[in-house]
Amino acid sequence: MARRYDCNDATDRKTGLREAASAVRRGELVVLPTDTLYGIGADAFSAEAVGDLLAAKGRGRSMPTPVLIGSPNTLHGLVTDFSEQAWELVDAFWPGALTLVAKHQPSLAWDLGETRGTVAVRMPLHPVAIELLTEVGPMAVSSANLSGHPAPEDCDAARAMLGDSVSVYLDAGPTPGIQPSSIVDVTGKVPVLLREGALTADQLREVVPDLEVAP
Repeated sequence: MARRYDCNDATDRKTGLREAASAVRRGELVVLPTDTLYGIGADAFSAEAVGDLLAAKGRGRSMPTPVLIGSPNTLHGLVTDFSEQAWELVDAFWPGALTLVAKHQPSLAWDLGETRGTVAVRMPLHPVAIELLTEVGPMAVSSANLSGHPAPEDCDAARAMLGDSVSVYLDAGPTPGIQPSSIVDVTGKVPVLLREGALTADQLREVVPDLEVAP
């Protein structure tokens, strides 16, 4: 039976974060708030848990799961060939609504789907998410909806779709953002905007002027 915790109540938040961290370590799924939308998350290094996440969403391996982290320093152990421009984007927009697609360390023992050697990584600007990520480390997190349905802006919508496939729901009220993160590919010499979301191309070009936009 799924458990739900009100993160606007200090006592419930503390209990909920403890229970969510325990659930992640057991390989179970949790729903957490971010600065954009609610996400469904699992231990990024548990292939079985990531598989359960994809199954809960009804999503195939051809759409790999992004990874959320609690600190930019975590990038050093996850990615390789990270350019100076990529670091400039991190400095300017993290924590925040920017997802970076980078080459992951080939030694990492994880299976996020058909990533072709890359990982989509982000540090969200939400205290509940950051506290959980700091406690458990990198998490595979995707929007907390069934594939093909609208991404949820509150916990009720997430629970209505995902039900008891999730062990713990962390409810922090409606999310402050209604747009998904913007996605920039930093695997090449020039950053490429793959999806314009909360951050526009013009905003990103203030930091990396040669940003290209994918057709």
